[in-house]
Amino acid sequence: MSLGGCDGWMSQPISVAAHDWIGYQPMFMAQDRGWLDAAQVKLVPTQHSQASIDALRRGQVQAAALTLDEALSLVASQLPVSIVLVFDVSMGADVLLVRPGIRTLADLKGQRVGLETSSLAQIMLTEALQRAQLTSQDITQVMTPYDQHEAVWQQRQVDALITFEPAATRLQAQGMQRLFDSQHIPNTIVDVLVLHQSALGYAYAGAVRHLLAGHFRAVDTIRHNPQDAAYRLAGRLGLPAAAVMTAFKGLEMADASKNFYLLGGQTPQLRPVAERVAQILKLSGDRDALTGLDQLFNASYLPTKELLR
Repeated sequence: MSLGGCDGWMSQPISVAAHDWIGYQPMFMAQDRGWLDAAQVKLVPTQHSQASIDALRRGQVQAAALTLDEALSLVASQLPVSIVLVFDVSMGADVLLVRPGIRTLADLKGQRVGLETSSLAQIMLTEALQRAQLTSQDITQVMTPYDQHEAVWQQRQVDALITFEPAATRLQAQGMQRLFDSQHIPNTIVDVLVLHQSALGYAYAGAVRHLLAGHFRAVDTIRHNPQDAAYRLAGRLGLPAAAVMTAFKGLEMADASKNFYLLGGQTPQLRPVAERVAQILKLSGDRDALTGLDQLFNASYLPTKELLR
């Protein structure tokens, strides 16, 4: 797989905002291994997804690593973006952690639940409360940015946290217990790379293809040489090397072939997933989440199928 692009000579560099969600780490691994040309791709680390969204809105970056629900909310808010890559599907890496003594979802009644002010956190909370036959009025929501999740637990400001990897593994090592996770809502939490539509076309095409090729190379390395990948990622994730692959078990990483399946064709297979997530968002108050789906999926930056044979 070529890491460049036939149109690289005319390509503008691309900046990509991403926080430390484990599913975005292959990009950073590609950067660390020298598989991404710094003259073509700049990765911009952020503290949480809202910071990535803010950078995209302000025009500081052309792309951002976000969840599918966040991408839908952006389109609904009239920020024109297209999904050019699916990083992963969360199958346990997004989680509701609780203090010892809370044994069932019904036990959340009257408790303090920490969560981000994001649509993803609201989806997780809504699904958990519905299963417990509770409402948001039965708990106290403590709005907490992702980078403060460990601090609020250490200071005992919450009884439960809706969080994700790698913080989830670190918090479990500090005594929190897993009660509910994205395995209970399969094919709902999907992580994607969104590209502002002003960056579509030839000007940035070479840089975007270069980024995706480096990302897929890192995904392949993680799959086929997990021990080496674990040691390389441990420091970035703040986890012991032995815990890195355990954290990755909560993800279904999407390689290039999976991306063609999800994003390509006249009817992308990600569309029904997006429609389902949009319906959940609609129930939580985002009535415009179903708008703009026809322009949302773009497989044109994926490596050609011939390269994958």
